Amino acid sequence: MVSKQLPQQDTLAEQLLELAIKCRAEAAEVYQSRSLSRTVFFEGNRLKQIETNEAEGTALRLWRNGCPGVAVAYGPAEPKSIVDKALALSMLNPPEFIQLGSNFHPNYSNLGEDVPIEKLMNWGQQTIDTIRTYYPDVVCNGDWECDVETTRLVNTKGLDCYYTDTTLSSYISAEWVRGEDFLSVSDGETERCILQPEKVAAQILQRLDWAKNKITAPNCHVPILFTSKASDMLWSTVQEALNGKQILERASPWANKFGQRVTSSQLTLYQDPKAGPYSCPFDDEGTPSQSVIFVENGILQHSYCDHSVAKQLQMNSTGNGFRPDLGSYPTPSLFNFLVQPGLASLQELIVDMDYGLIIDQILGKDGGISGDFSINVELGYLVKNGQVFGRVKDTMVTGNIYNALKQLVYLGGDADWNGSCYTPSLVVEGLSIISKE
Repeated sequence: MVSKQLPQQDTLAEQLLELAIKCRAEAAEVYQSRSLSRTVFFEGNRLKQIETNEAEGTALRLWRNGCPGVAVAYGPAEPKSIVDKALALSMLNPPEFIQLGSNFHPNYSNLGEDVPIEKLMNWGQQTIDTIRTYYPDVVCNGDWECDVETTRLVNTKGLDCYYTDTTLSSYISAEWVRGEDFLSVSDGETERCILQPEKVAAQILQRLDWAKNKITAPNCHVPILFTSKASDMLWSTVQEALNGKQILERASPWANKFGQRVTSSQLTLYQDPKAGPYSCPFDDEGTPSQSVIFVENGILQHSYCDHSVAKQLQMNSTGNGFRPDLGSYPTPSLFNFLVQPGLASLQELIVDMDYGLIIDQILGKDGGISGDFSINVELGYLVKNGQVFGRVKDTMVTGNIYNALKQLVYLGGDADWNGSCYTPSLVVEGLSIISKE
C-alpha cells in the first residue's frame, strides 16, 4: 500500500533540485504522484477478474535564464537524464515570470480509508443480487475500485507539501432486453470510506420501474427535470464560464458580469476544499485550496484561477492550479464544484410537474462555453399529472444552458456526487423537445 511516509523516504526530488541548481537553473520544482489501485470487475452478473495497478510519475520543472523546461519520468529514474532533458527543452522556450510557493511545510492527515479486496467483492455482489431479486432477466456489469494516491510537491524556495488520498468508487450498468427493445441503466458512486450498494441498487431499480412502458415524447416546450446524474451537463458549462482564464480572455459570457445576476436567485455555487471525496488540501502549485463562493443567490461573485492567471487579473490565486497531466503546466481547474441543494425530494419534484420530461442519461456533449446544446436523451421519462408514465425514445433536447438556469423552477434536495460535481436534481424551463415517432 502507498503510505504517507513514502515521500519522506524517497530522495529523488531532493536530488533533482540539487542537480538543477548545480546546472545553473535559477529555480526548480518537482511534482511526484504515486498510486495503487485495486479493482474488482463483474461481467454477466458474476465476478470476472481482480486487477492491481501501480503507477509512479515524477515531473521536473526548472527555469534557466528565465526560460522554462519540463521533463517527465515514469517509474524509477536517473536524476541527471531528467535534468538534462528539462534544460534542453528550456532552450526552446521564451523567458517567463517565475512564480513558486515558498517556506510551506504543512502536515496533512490522510484522506479516506483503505478497504480490502474482499470488501469490494462483497459490495459488488450485493448490488447485483439486489437488482436481480426484482429483475432476474437483467444482466449487470460493473467495477468496484479502491485507489490510493500520494502527491508531493517540493521546490527550491522551501516548499514541501504532500498528502495521501484514498477514494472508493463503483460503477454498474443494468442491461434489459425485451424483444427488440434494449435498455441500459447505469449508476455509481465515489466516496472516501464506504460505498452504499443498497443506495445504488435502489436508484437502478427506480429507473427500471419507470422504463416498463414506452411513451412518445411531445414536440414542444415543457418543464424538464434533470436528475442529479444528468444535471452535470449544465454545470460543466458553468464551470468553464467561471474559469479565470476564460474571464481574462473575455471568452466567458460572464466576463463582465461580476456583481450582477447571472442565474436564478435559487442558485448558490461554490467550492469547498474539505467537502466529499474530491476534497483537496493544496493545488499543483502548492497553494492551499480555498473555500470560494462563485455565485451567491444568483449573483456572480468570483472566478477561480492559478498563479499565472491571478497575476494577470491582479488578484490572488484561489488554489486552483492543476496539471492536466504530469508533463503539462498548471492551469485553472476545479477540484470540486458544489450546488447548494433545495429541500424537495426527487419524488416531490415529479409530483409538482403537471406535464414534463425527466432526463436521467444523455448522449453527446453540450456546445461548450457558448451554452448552446443539442443532446440525445439516452434515458428519459414522460411525466403526466405528477406521475411517471414511461420511457421516451428517439428524443432530443435543445436550448441554451445560461437561459435555462435563469428559468429554474425547482431545486431538489437530493444532492449527490456526479464525478467531482455535487448537485441535486432541478427543474428548468425554456428548452425544446424534439421527438421522432
